[in-house]
Amino acid sequence: MSIRQLFLLPALACAAAAGWCQSAPPGLTLAQALAAAQANSDVALARHALAAARADVLSADHAPAPVLSGKAASIDLQNGIGGGNAFTRKRIDKSIGIDWTWERGGKRALRTQAARAGADAAQADVEEAQSQQLLAALAAYYDLLAAQEGLRETREIERGMDELAGLAERRVRAGDLAAQDAARTRIEAERAHADTQAAELAHQQAAIALAQLTARDPQAAACACDWPTRIDEPAPGGDLAAWADGRADVRAALARVRAAQAALEGAQALRKADVTIGASYDHYPGTSTRLVELRAQIPLQWGYRFEGEVGRAEAELSQAQEALDKTRRIALLDLQSLRQAAASAARRATGYEGGILPRARQVAQSAELAYTKGAIPLTDLLDARRTLRATLLEALEARAAYAKAQGQWLLRTQPQALLP
Repeated sequence: MSIRQLFLLPALACAAAAGWCQSAPPGLTLAQALAAAQANSDVALARHALAAARADVLSADHAPAPVLSGKAASIDLQNGIGGGNAFTRKRIDKSIGIDWTWERGGKRALRTQAARAGADAAQADVEEAQSQQLLAALAAYYDLLAAQEGLRETREIERGMDELAGLAERRVRAGDLAAQDAARTRIEAERAHADTQAAELAHQQAAIALAQLTARDPQAAACACDWPTRIDEPAPGGDLAAWADGRADVRAALARVRAAQAALEGAQALRKADVTIGASYDHYPGTSTRLVELRAQIPLQWGYRFEGEVGRAEAELSQAQEALDKTRRIALLDLQSLRQAAASAARRATGYEGGILPRARQVAQSAELAYTKGAIPLTDLLDARRTLRATLLEALEARAAYAKAQGQWLLRTQPQALLP
């Protein structure tokens, strides 16, 4: 094998990666990773919270239960209660009654309204949890794909450097190369081996990160070649404010404002006292066996107008409104940041693909050709190879950064473009 072949072997392998691995083996696709992330443990926890919030609606939407009561009174311990059946002849005033509280001021409706708004917030929390897991899974997917491709390329580079170092040693024994140059090639081979070890660690860590989000075995993690098909900046225009208002976290904060408003109105409704009405049927032998009692009870709220409950509800409404304003502001800034990041990443990836990487290949090939003709020393050849290797890996990192930035922008603005 010639020096040119040894030099071009890793370069061609890296070029295949820069061409977005058309022949990569099948593996986990981005759609599969996103589908798994949508139903992971964090989303399940949010769904349990939603179920609890919906149960709160059932608890709130009912009137106070009637109270059944019974009593035995006027039991004469001094003169006795007489003989006969305890229920019909003995002189005991027996009664059975029922009491029911009439809630005034629309307390039940307001209580239910607050609970339903809380359930709406919990539903939006589920959607936001899914969005967060999708964003994390997309980033982890492309981190693993980049680590996977980077590991493949560093292994090819290491193999090429080992072969070049072996050839250099054979040339030293043949008297065709200085021992110092052979030592330099061996140093480069050892450095390539160290780079491979670092790439293996990065791949393992990326696999674990994706496995945590998708509940898959990190030992068997492998991504399919699912790079974006083209590099484009985000389309200009679009109503960022409308997109921000449509986000689940903003809708959850808005629902909590509605819940706090209903809670405030419910606290104010406490000033309208509830009335408890009831009736009893009495039986007292010797006097009458058909006595009826009608009663009504109302609490006397003298000197207190529920200022504490109302004050707390007002403070919680102000807190919810402030949280909504903050969430809406952060959402808008986040969208602006995502758009800028996607545009910048697109320009960087285009720069590597269309200019930097081709020039690095051309310089390396020229250096290799010059070295074979004895026009440059080995040091210059190794420098050219190091530059190409670094440029190839940087181009791969730029492609991964673009894939993440563009994917996160789409998930926040056009999720249907990525979700299955």
